[in-house]
Amino acid sequence: MAENRTNTLINRQPEERPPAVKSAGSYRSLRWYGLFAVAFFIFSLIQLNLDYSRLLSGVSKFAKTVSLMFPPDASQWQHVLGAAVESIQVAILGTVLSIIVSFFFAFLAAANTTPHQSVAWLVRSAASLLRAIPTLIWALIFIVAVGMGPLPGVLAITVGATGSLVKVFAQSLEEVDDGVIEALRSTGASWLQIIIQGVLPCALSALLAWCVMRFEGDLAESTILGAVGAGGIGFELSHAMRSYRFDQALFVGFVIFIMVFSVEIVSNRLKRRMRKRA
Repeated sequence: MAENRTNTLINRQPEERPPAVKSAGSYRSLRWYGLFAVAFFIFSLIQLNLDYSRLLSGVSKFAKTVSLMFPPDASQWQHVLGAAVESIQVAILGTVLSIIVSFFFAFLAAANTTPHQSVAWLVRSAASLLRAIPTLIWALIFIVAVGMGPLPGVLAITVGATGSLVKVFAQSLEEVDDGVIEALRSTGASWLQIIIQGVLPCALSALLAWCVMRFEGDLAESTILGAVGAGGIGFELSHAMRSYRFDQALFVGFVIFIMVFSVEIVSNRLKRRMRKRA
């Protein structure tokens, strides 16, 4: 009996460690990551040399600024509402264009629909590159290229959203049951027929939900892009703040809040309806 136990210990492979040992190793790695994060946090506090006395002195300045915001000045309401409509238009155009581009490349990026895995890797890498550059940076690049106005805002949102949508679209396509694809392949269906008859009907609800969520984010980004000259209501807010017209800035802020909040309510209703149909 002792000999059998010895043989069992000898024949055991090194990777067959008990779960307790594996969890202990994972905990040890997590602990080192935590220690590194804490050390870097402390290093940042020391290295940045933050002057917290400025924060205390800024409280009175902030209170004075808030007092100058009231009552809000709505004398330029027509101009502000026009800028708000422009922000919505920029967000819609940028989102729709990114959806069209991403819809095509997602089928090339998804592992179960790509013609070849090297194509999927290439498309995913390009999408990662687009995501790595913030939309605000894209806006500054396009402002230099085509000038100020809504056009660089549309282009920036299109490029930035494409990088994100390609990723989430591809993930949604990969969640389609492989049995559906294999069943169509067994009947001799072409790649396009597999996409139209098998993959799309299964993934359509998820794709539409991602489109709605993306538009919410693009609308918020369109207001920010306006602050750097890419058109829309963000430019009006930036202009009011630079002119020290804080009462006008407050009114612009109210309009931005109503605009974003209204779109969020509508998008939530659309997502609930899509979940019910799914």
